Amino acid sequence: MSPPAAFDGPAADRALAAHPTLGGSGSDWHTLVEQYGSPLLLLDCDVIRRQYRKLAQALPDVDLHYAIKALPSKAVIATLAEEGCGFDIATNGEITLLEELFVGARRTIHTHPIKRDADIRRALRYGCTTFVVDNIDELEKFLPYRHRVGLLLRVSFPNPSARVDLSRKFGCAIEDVHELLAAADARRIHVKGLSFHVGSQVPDASAHVLAIERCAEVMATRRRDAVAPLSIIDIGGGFPVSYDGNVDDIELFCAPIRQALAELPPRVRILAEPGRYIAAPSMTCVTTVVGRAQRGSRIWYYLDDGVYNSFSGQIFDHTRYPLIAPDAKGEVRPSVLAGPTCDSIDVIAEDIMLGEMEIGDVIVAPMMGAYTAATATTFNSLPKTTILTMAAPVTLELEDSNVVRIA
Repeated sequence: MSPPAAFDGPAADRALAAHPTLGGSGSDWHTLVEQYGSPLLLLDCDVIRRQYRKLAQALPDVDLHYAIKALPSKAVIATLAEEGCGFDIATNGEITLLEELFVGARRTIHTHPIKRDADIRRALRYGCTTFVVDNIDELEKFLPYRHRVGLLLRVSFPNPSARVDLSRKFGCAIEDVHELLAAADARRIHVKGLSFHVGSQVPDASAHVLAIERCAEVMATRRRDAVAPLSIIDIGGGFPVSYDGNVDDIELFCAPIRQALAELPPRVRILAEPGRYIAAPSMTCVTTVVGRAQRGSRIWYYLDDGVYNSFSGQIFDHTRYPLIAPDAKGEVRPSVLAGPTCDSIDVIAEDIMLGEMEIGDVIVAPMMGAYTAATATTFNSLPKTTILTMAAPVTLELEDSNVVRIA
């Protein structure tokens, strides 16, 4: 994997000014640190709104359900609820978040293919009635609730070109779909559609198109004596964002998907589960140099955030984030950016070319909304990074101990 980009001096100022969440220069970050401490995550809900609207425009006939797991923030959920977005839930904790914000269950789908009976009952108490299954054992779990639910059958479409191939763990083979549909019919369980997820951060839409076409073939051959016709296709997520400038605009990316969806019968309802695309550009990390040491030919800079905290996506999500060094000065040389824990794996970047930095200087990392705060830990008993929230709905109460509203 290539090393992350790094900028210092005038290049940093240009990068900061160009970024929709950032603006300003290095001094602005120091002002934030002086007021709120360090490290910080700056969440801009206007970016959430912008990303949602861009995707909705690129997929105008698709009902979007935000995948809460990407960034399970009350501010994000409240913002998207105002926009009319639906929600993809997978756990009882995510249901609780929606309940606390008075989001109605009719706007949700429960997409975890593997559930305990207690999970099903919890979701039904909330009012969610659309669930995903991918095997006969999961289908059997819905026998007691068959008069209250409609199921989506998740189909596997392996995609080695995706950053994370989400068909490795879930989904039935396309060849097994009719057998599972027949099993559901025999039990009088309503399967109302098919779902798939072609992977996270996919390079192009070809996998989406293939999956849509194969699902359409299954729908066209559904038995006439079935409990009900298949009327839904959930096309999952995977819509990419640009961490390094090498990703197509979402309008161009979705053009082949729109064309494939246009071939479906008009009665078919289309759902999607975007997470990263909506969340990733909305948050920026500001972390401070707390120590430094010359080790061999490289200088090590120790930061107050790392891979056990906000940069956890480097481990769990296989993502490297752009890194900006607005305070760095002088000739660049190979450097290392390390996190604050005592574990040697806690390294953000090695052999990164940086000018010299002092203790108290900052590193700024944009594009850190998705799978960062969501997967952060408190290893070494270090607290999670404070989130500063801008442009959230004014009626929202931010009760989490590490979340602060700023103007």
